[in-house]
Amino acid sequence: MKFLEYTPLDSLNDFLSRVNFGDRTIKGCLEAYSCKHTGTDKKLSLSLEHEILDYLGKSYDTDSSSPSDYLLSRSSRKTLIYLVLTLYHMYPDYDFSSVRAHQFFIEESWDSFKQIFDTYMFETSKEWVERNGGNSLLEDLYRALDEVVRLSECEIYSCNPDCDVDPFLEKGSIWSFNFFFYNRKLKRVVSFRFCCISNLVADGFLVDDECYNDDGEIFDDMDM
Repeated sequence: MKFLEYTPLDSLNDFLSRVNFGDRTIKGCLEAYSCKHTGTDKKLSLSLEHEILDYLGKSYDTDSSSPSDYLLSRSSRKTLIYLVLTLYHMYPDYDFSSVRAHQFFIEESWDSFKQIFDTYMFETSKEWVERNGGNSLLEDLYRALDEVVRLSECEIYSCNPDCDVDPFLEKGSIWSFNFFFYNRKLKRVVSFRFCCISNLVADGFLVDDECYNDDGEIFDDMDM
């Protein structure tokens, strides 16, 4: 996997690096990667493939619930491996397991992504228009993604790890989302993570002793 620099993503990343709303901050980041193996990727991908096959074998041997259908397909296992490799490159100090990862990745559609984005990035989208005018944040995001990975040809995945093993989770996180736009033909993937951080926790005014969730009472009146 090789990190790719794309100008269409730069202005979005500059804006999303920190959008401060006083008591909370919205942060986001888009990263593009080529799925061509580099460095230790080949060795790691083989290890992940064996790990998945071993998991499938044990699942059948123990007569447990049938594994997800996509794990039985080599092309789909390859997709999962690319997604896990992307995570490795995003967080090189974090140890990911492909077997655990398959439980976190969920296939999405543009409509399901749009619904989440419109709900949680509503205020941020208004700030984008106020600063830049013209198109909405979602429209400019769509245009940038389409230029990099051709959205009409993309498979879209969300990644939602458990709170205690979530590498995306930052101190004071109220909510976070992680999406991957994968073009099988181009062998290219774009990751998009965006989150909301409590400035009270991040600045040390409150103790962050547990993971926040979307239903946290103290944030019920906040616009997402």
